[in-house]
Amino acid sequence: MHKVDHLRNISIIAHVDHGKTTLVDHLLKQAGTFQSHQKVEDRVMDSGDLERERGITILAKNTSVRIGERKINIVDTPGHADFGGEVERIMGMVDGALLLVDAAEGPLPQTRFVLKKALGQGKRVILVINKVDRPDARIDEVVNHAFDLFIELGATEEQADFPIIYACAREGWCTLERGDVDALVKKEKKGTLMPLFDEVIRVIPAPVVNDGDDLQMLVSNLAYSEYVGRLLIGRITAGTVKRNQRIVRKNATQTTQFNATRLYTYEGLKQVEVDNLYAGDIGVIAGIEEIEIGDSIVGTVDTPALPRIDVEKPTLGMIFSVNTSPLSGKEGEAIQSRKLRERLLKEVRSNPALRFEETAQSDQFRVLGRGELQFAILIEQMRREGFEFMIGKPTVLYGTDEDGSKTEPMERAVLDLPQWAVGDVTAMFQGRKGLLTKYEGGGEEAGRVRLEFDIPTRGLLGIRSKFLTNTKGEGLFSTILLGFGPHKGDLAHRSNGALIADRTGQTVEYALLTLEERGVLFFGPQVDVYEGMIIGEHAKENDLNVNPCKEKKLTNIRSAGAEFLVRLAGLRDMSLEHCIEWIDEDEWIEVTPKSVRMRKKVLAGNLRSVKREERVN
Repeated sequence: MHKVDHLRNISIIAHVDHGKTTLVDHLLKQAGTFQSHQKVEDRVMDSGDLERERGITILAKNTSVRIGERKINIVDTPGHADFGGEVERIMGMVDGALLLVDAAEGPLPQTRFVLKKALGQGKRVILVINKVDRPDARIDEVVNHAFDLFIELGATEEQADFPIIYACAREGWCTLERGDVDALVKKEKKGTLMPLFDEVIRVIPAPVVNDGDDLQMLVSNLAYSEYVGRLLIGRITAGTVKRNQRIVRKNATQTTQFNATRLYTYEGLKQVEVDNLYAGDIGVIAGIEEIEIGDSIVGTVDTPALPRIDVEKPTLGMIFSVNTSPLSGKEGEAIQSRKLRERLLKEVRSNPALRFEETAQSDQFRVLGRGELQFAILIEQMRREGFEFMIGKPTVLYGTDEDGSKTEPMERAVLDLPQWAVGDVTAMFQGRKGLLTKYEGGGEEAGRVRLEFDIPTRGLLGIRSKFLTNTKGEGLFSTILLGFGPHKGDLAHRSNGALIADRTGQTVEYALLTLEERGVLFFGPQVDVYEGMIIGEHAKENDLNVNPCKEKKLTNIRSAGAEFLVRLAGLRDMSLEHCIEWIDEDEWIEVTPKSVRMRKKVLAGNLRSVKREERVN
């Protein structure tokens, strides 16, 4: 085995919104990746529409910079635990990582999740304290928290002796000297990101590759090109590959030979076509369509395959169904079960954190994943592709221990919130079987408080929006999977029933005004409804069938016109995430490119009960 000294492969670990995508922007600019006249968007690595809208990284992406004779491959990893499958496979492509931590918030759960993976695989880590210019920055305290986290996660002595870089990614500077931070923040000194490049080359080891010319590469990611088809992305751990060379794809059940029709490497944000790929580099190969993440690409049939990527088990399941509502096909493509199945299988092939299962119903399929956000992203992507379909309530995947007792996934929720909201939030989490394990802050200065709860995954379903309401939008909420623990018993979901349309038609303002006192409405006037469609939340625990289409009877008596001044008091806007949190087992969410509606699984009012005693999961 030997080292490839001119290469460095690193990933960037950070919690959501701690500035890693902004840091990559400035790394690319200062390394001379872009021409002086070239217009560059902010957050250039968040290329997807959903990523830009939500301000989070969903898919891991590759880029590279050149510093002198050396090339640094950078992988931007997601910061959310729901996209853990992305993180698991990226760690196998790199030799070290930058741990990016907010100077005020400190290490948060998703930081912990990804860092644990990196340390467990023996990666060297450089700590970058970002946003040191924040007025509420507590730099020294955050450094101590980070050191404690390294020790808690079982870092070796070498890993725990990490270099510390103080940075302001937004302004594009960093320093190794704690004493220089104030001068740089006040702009008394000028700085660049060169100290960070120097530390990467000094601390992160060069890739170690196997001797010999026999190719070995693990497929860590997939992409698609309109011109050359499926693209396989991964790190070459041994050998070389030439264009049009005959190579082999291997997995547990298949061995397939194919020609490497195109080879690419990363230069900046572009994939540049090359004639050869060499060991140690992160490369892209085209030439085969049927491939899965985790497969090995090798030089000959006799070359052994590499170990497959190991991803933690899913914790939630969700049913996807063909749309059977009366409005099916009016706002999008009403897909058949075959097409829905193909689309879900395509997603599962490119995301190892998702699993696919058939159900007893031929038009319904079950997808297993890691969290509500992961499902919401998949659903939103399918909507934007023009599909119409239905989804059910997420269900927790239970297990059994050695004694045969029922177990369920447990999560640690870390909450950062104003002190005045602690009482309401604590009561809410304890009502969902949450156990308070940590309380930080408070005291004489009534500022912000950090709480940690150990809570069942099913207790978190539907809690995010209630938490934001209780903290008036000022709370930060993040979770990480702890593993499986003893079943905590029955847990009530929502306590209110639904207001359900009892006929097909268009909603009328006159009818909705009479229904306002019955609960909270989700729709205004002139909206198409059908029997069994949910139009609001009932003020009581039972369901109520109502007529939202009732028009005022005309008479020959003149009116003073006072009733025309009466307007609907207010509607609750139900986003996709709100609907996923709100529905029960006997309800569907109908998703189309234009609308998100909720309905009962049984549409006919005379075939379903309005009693809600069974709403316990």
